[in-house]
Amino acid sequence: MFKTLKNALKTPDVRKRLLYTLLLIVVFRLGCYITVPGVDSIALNEAMGNTQGIAGLIDMISGGAFSRFSVFAMSISPYITASIVIQLLAMIIPSLERLTKEGGEEGRKKINRYTKILTIVLALVESIGIYFSYKSSGIFVDNSFLTGALVVAGLVAGTSILMWLGEQITNKGVGNGISLLIFIGIISGLPSGVVSIWNLIVQNGAFSTTGLLTALAVIIGAIILVAGVVFVQQAERRIPVQYSKKVVGRKMVGAQNTHIPLKLAMAGVMPVIFASSFMTFPAMIIQIFVPDIATQTGFLAGLYNFSIATSTSSVGIGYSIANAIVYLLLILGFTFFYTYATFNPAEVSNNIKRNGGFIPGIRAGKPTTEYLSSIISKLTCFGGLFLAIIAILPMLLRFTSLNIAFGGTSILIVVGVALETVQQLESLLAMRHYKGFLEK
Repeated sequence: MFKTLKNALKTPDVRKRLLYTLLLIVVFRLGCYITVPGVDSIALNEAMGNTQGIAGLIDMISGGAFSRFSVFAMSISPYITASIVIQLLAMIIPSLERLTKEGGEEGRKKINRYTKILTIVLALVESIGIYFSYKSSGIFVDNSFLTGALVVAGLVAGTSILMWLGEQITNKGVGNGISLLIFIGIISGLPSGVVSIWNLIVQNGAFSTTGLLTALAVIIGAIILVAGVVFVQQAERRIPVQYSKKVVGRKMVGAQNTHIPLKLAMAGVMPVIFASSFMTFPAMIIQIFVPDIATQTGFLAGLYNFSIATSTSSVGIGYSIANAIVYLLLILGFTFFYTYATFNPAEVSNNIKRNGGFIPGIRAGKPTTEYLSSIISKLTCFGGLFLAIIAILPMLLRFTSLNIAFGGTSILIVVGVALETVQQLESLLAMRHYKGFLEK
């Protein structure tokens, strides 16, 4: 990774992309400290002293912007939700499906436009919900319509700016703009994590042996998790493919042996991000209509507690177990959805057959498609289960003495995005024929 970064800095065009990305990241972090108009800063510090539940999860993704009630308080979550909705609609609406598969560049632009429009709508709904949720907490200068309009407009504008920043990083920076913004938001909490580890070791000014052992357990657990995520993200199954001799123009091209690399986690970290947004979305909607839902009982209160169980243990172990099961199924579902959206076994099989190739021991055509589908299903099932277990294990361990709830989801996102960004840099270097970037 460090060698790739070093080579990227030596390449003028890639270096410009890196500096441009760094500039936009600085803009993002500065925006996290710009408070929405109409907020009383003194009352805000008292009300946001301890963010838990859905607020804690949003605050983690937004890099602390939610606890400061900044213009970036909602982070990029409305855009993620909009992307999920559009992709699901593309599976049931024929016109959207045609745009996705056959529309080409123009089709992608239209899909992107629809996603942006839906993002603004969802951001408007979510910002209204946030305003009504905190209206009674006294963090606003007053409860007039003008103040509410300013708060809602500021939050929607902040999400729009983040959506633009992510798009610019994708097009003119190093790529993976939306994922990179989430990555930066999460790692911005590392200094406070280091302070928490230090406070475990030194308690009340005195050295604590128990705290030291606990801190070592947390650090070792994090290292094991990171190593496991890197292994799964980088692991691949190579399917051998042989091409027979053929005539190209006036020349006879000899037989070739190659392979199809199939990643163990082909969908990357996106299923975890999508599942997290999907799980917390009901709580956001419920808070719009019932601001004091946390203090109530009944069906809506149960659904709210179930939704926020991803990020807090205060709702009880029953909600956490039910949430973990649904969370696991969602991660699996999104993993299969994303994998088959990016890898079509029938299309790959036809391309192999068209070019005179075959998989040793497998007949060309339908048998090859079935063989590839079988392998993809097994790989995706294992990769999805691994991602799901890493994501839900810290949730369940909150209720034991082994509290390592330092964020399995956070580690998955951070490591996954870091690996994807490094691969993107290698692709940029490869396009410019940089000599030696693959040398070991």
